[in-house]
Amino acid sequence: GMVSNWTKIPPPLFKKVVIVLIDALRDDFVFGSKGKQFMPYTTQVVEKGTSYSFIAEAKPPTVTMPRIKALMTGSIPGFIDVVVNLNSPALLDDNLIWQAKIAGKRIIFYGDDTWVKLFPKHFVEYDGTTSFFVSDFTEVDDNVTRHLDRVLKREDWDLLILHYLGLDHIGHMTGPNSPLVGPKLREMDNILKKIHISLLSKEEASLPNLLVVCGDHGMSETGSHGGSSEGEVHTPLLFISSAFEKRSAPLAQPEHVQQTDLASTLAIGLGLPISRNSVGNLILPVVGGKTMREQLRFVHLNGFQLSRLLQENTPAYEKDPGYEHFKIAEKSHGNWIKLYLEGNNSEILLNLGKKVLKQYLEALKTLSSSLSKQVAQYDMYSMMVGTVIIMEVLLLLLLSVPKALSKRAEFEVPLSPPMFSLLFYLMCLMLCAVHVIVCTSAESSCYFCSMSWLTAVGVMMLISALMCGILSAIAKIFENSRLPPKVRPCINYGSNSNWSEVDVLILAGTIGHVLSLGASSFIEEEHQTWYFLINTLCLMLCQELCRNNFLLKECDPQHSTNVRQNFGSIGETSECKNIDIPAASHSKLGKASPSTEFIKGSDKWISLATPWIILICCRLLRSLNQTGVQWAHRPDFGHWLTSSDDKSELSFLTAVSLLMIFFLVQRRCSLVSKIAMALGLLGVYSYRAAIGNVIFPWQHDGKDISKGITEARFVYVFVLGIVFTGTKDLLKSQVISADFSTKSTGLWEVYSGLVLLAALLFRPHNLPVLVFCLLIQTMMTKYIWIPLKFDAAQITIMHYWFGQAFFYFQGNSNGIATVDISAGFVGLDSYVELPAIFLTAFSTYAGPFLWAIHLLCYLSSEVSRNSAAVGHGCFCYALMRSIPVAIYVVLVTGLRYHLFIWSVFSPKLLYEGVHVFITAAVCLFFTAMDQNHSYKVQ
Repeated sequence: GMVSNWTKIPPPLFKKVVIVLIDALRDDFVFGSKGKQFMPYTTQVVEKGTSYSFIAEAKPPTVTMPRIKALMTGSIPGFIDVVVNLNSPALLDDNLIWQAKIAGKRIIFYGDDTWVKLFPKHFVEYDGTTSFFVSDFTEVDDNVTRHLDRVLKREDWDLLILHYLGLDHIGHMTGPNSPLVGPKLREMDNILKKIHISLLSKEEASLPNLLVVCGDHGMSETGSHGGSSEGEVHTPLLFISSAFEKRSAPLAQPEHVQQTDLASTLAIGLGLPISRNSVGNLILPVVGGKTMREQLRFVHLNGFQLSRLLQENTPAYEKDPGYEHFKIAEKSHGNWIKLYLEGNNSEILLNLGKKVLKQYLEALKTLSSSLSKQVAQYDMYSMMVGTVIIMEVLLLLLLSVPKALSKRAEFEVPLSPPMFSLLFYLMCLMLCAVHVIVCTSAESSCYFCSMSWLTAVGVMMLISALMCGILSAIAKIFENSRLPPKVRPCINYGSNSNWSEVDVLILAGTIGHVLSLGASSFIEEEHQTWYFLINTLCLMLCQELCRNNFLLKECDPQHSTNVRQNFGSIGETSECKNIDIPAASHSKLGKASPSTEFIKGSDKWISLATPWIILICCRLLRSLNQTGVQWAHRPDFGHWLTSSDDKSELSFLTAVSLLMIFFLVQRRCSLVSKIAMALGLLGVYSYRAAIGNVIFPWQHDGKDISKGITEARFVYVFVLGIVFTGTKDLLKSQVISADFSTKSTGLWEVYSGLVLLAALLFRPHNLPVLVFCLLIQTMMTKYIWIPLKFDAAQITIMHYWFGQAFFYFQGNSNGIATVDISAGFVGLDSYVELPAIFLTAFSTYAGPFLWAIHLLCYLSSEVSRNSAAVGHGCFCYALMRSIPVAIYVVLVTGLRYHLFIWSVFSPKLLYEGVHVFITAAVCLFFTAMDQNHSYKVQ
């Protein structure tokens, strides 16, 4: 017409809107057999009522806070929201709740307090419940439902949001096939029935009401979420209102929509502007009952908003196919309006309108797809600064290898001389100049630029000092290489010219693993890499044992004498030889000296069988938990054990596992610690029986299930007692006297306390992982490492490899969904952030952590090793963790536009980051226990 009205917001289509968000509601819980069985009212409304049903597809990470953001803003949140999910800050982006508040809508909220944190001061009334206490299935939902009757009778609200958490908590604790799921779905069905009947009874002739039922994410087959499996990303989305036509035929397979589409659809339904950064499309059937002119108006508003967002984010937006389609549809829309205003109401006008509508929908789909791909705004300057520091530290570690693995085990970064050099100040000035230029010219916000100038200058000084340190280290290496051999500094280069097969395997395995991180499939199935490496290592160890037991005996005595003489002359001529073991560091000469202490009799055959026993253990562990992506859905031994029908088998396995753990751990503990360990393991079984995982022989399955708080705290007392006893012995050996046996016992008791904690946190079917971990450590110590006289570096790398393999044997993967959140709430009756984070992290990384602490126990207990062995172990462990992390940071930065950046590469980066923190803690403990280091400090 002459006067355009498209800038005005259309009037609302619904008077009151109720959003019921059921946390972790999978699509098959409503549309599958469970829905028909446990949600009869909802199923009836879906199949025969006035409703529209869809399957909403969520983008990873499928955790609550990013999903709420997606539902309310229509945008795709960043992966950092997985971390922020623990303590959500206020949402500053344009969103539906803010728009509703500005428009004068009165909003009431009950449920997960994440909403209250994201939208502070937006609700006229609210009652938040903590979402992290996963042991609570009932109170967390009752706290929401208790307000319903009162609120539904009132007229002083426009938007009611209810977020139910019970189903999610059941999933975390017992999985989607738990007998607790059915009653919870029935409870939700009754609540939906109550709300729907109340809304229908209060409807007026002017405007109908709307009930929206949705899930924020689904759940995997293990009951967790965070990844991108079908069960995690597919959630039901139901629109129920008397405004819709009654369904005549039963519902076929529901149509798929994006989760972000809800924000645009609700904005139109409530008569609000669509959120500025929304990439969602209007779900057309919801407005399908309106006239063609109104429908075209709605899709045009959505298209205009998307095209404006594209203009803001893409310089060459005019060439975008979606933008071109939108402009064509807009032109057709204009022509249709002219015909409409001329009073043409024929069938031709309706068909033309449908054609324009189809053009708009195609344009919206293309625009949304383009924006979803471009939504990631990378802060490249901050990323580059971080990457430079990481690579500098890695280079310093690599340049320090010769000195760090020498007799003195020195690792000193020469930072003081560079601090007073001209090069250091020039680099600082240059980097500060670059910082000013980048920060003043940057169009988008930059994290590093937002820091205070003092912090930024500190970072520049660190980069400059590290660079000067690297140049200084390289210069020293060149200086040493020019000196005659007799004058060179005392450094053991480990007989590089004569590497053993184990050394070659370690190097090839490390390089191969690092290179594999550049491929998404290798990251998804990384457990296969580690299983392959430890299997190959076992075969290599078998070869070494055969050589030492059989081949060397066939050597003539004269050759053996020459070997001993040669080895002796090496020891005499080298003042600075590495006496980490009574042999040269990497040379096969050390292993060639036949000794009477070498394995004889039955021990020899046990030693030869050890690699094969380890291989059998590893094969059994692989069958316990299917992990990764490709074969994660396949049934495994763990699934069979956790099914409710097999409780007696699981109980027997748990009891045997706990007895084995006691037998393997107690041998080096003091009497008090042995008693504490026995009572603690009994407490572990009692805790699992209390929460219903296992049963006592005299107990029936029908016993009431509790939270087991008393039993778990009973175990914590013994964990703390054992660790305290060990710490007391360590302090005694460090401060009062350098008593070797006291220190060794103290370390083992700390290790035993951590094993008891792991036994408490592990799910019952995972206890065999702990048993095999202890068994392999015991066998390798007695029958492989001591007889073959490996040096500290080789033993450290073997520990690291087995630690990584056991991380996956636990059932972990590089996806967020496999994190067992329930471990963080063992023994807690409310959500306490620090203990919950510590327990979850310890439970997840128990494999690598226990192998690292065992390494310290082993290196400290070996009398034949020099005091530098612990230093060597600490350095090698840090290096083995640093190499893959540093290279992966570079790879993931290069692959930031990869199709699987959010579903594969980002979760792996998060895992690597947490693992680095744990490694740092382990290395600090190593340094504190390093007698050589303590002596130098004194």
